[in-house]
Parts: sequence; structure tokens; C-alpha cells
Amino acid sequence: MKYAVNLTQRAERDLARLYGEIDAAHSETAREWFRGLKKQILSLEKLPFRCTVTPENKILRHLLYGHRRDTYRVIYRVVGLQVDVLHIRHGARKRVG
Repeated sequence: MKYAVNLTQRAERDLARLYGEIDAAHSETAREWFRGLKKQILSLEKLPFRCTVTPENKILRHLLYGHRRDTYRVIYRVVGLQVDVLHIRHGARKRVG
């Protein structure tokens, strides 16, 4: 069963900001990392429940992407057969809420 992955406006803004912050326009390494992040987000169409619930809200889940200090959280919810990606943030930031 496939789920539709929907990026909210906020998530789209988060991705655009992140693209600029890592200077992906001028770095092949950064661009590959960014592509990997997007690929993982889109992979939520299969098995969106594989990721754990967030500590802040048991309705939300988060996909972790990256390593150690460069880990990002993709915060999303599953409603019916749709995955709503709500926010993408650096893992070191304060919890949502």
C-alpha cells in the first residue's frame, strides 16, 4: 500500500532554507546529501509507521536523517493514506511545542 506524501508549506520553506544553509547550489557533496534527505522523505510513501513517535506529541512521528551533530528531524503525521510532512529541523534544536 502506498501513502501519498504531502509537504506542507512550512516543510517546503524548511527545505529551501536548508538548501541555502548547506550551500547545495555550489557543493556537489551538499547537493548529494540534500538529494538523500529528499529521497528519505519520499520513502515515507512505503512504511511511514517505521519511524518512532516524537517525544513531544504521540500523534507525530519523526524520521531522522544524517549523522551525529548533523542529524535532521523530519516531523510528520499519518492521516488515512496520507503522510503530511510538517517540519524539517536540525536535531539539536529545542523540541517542538
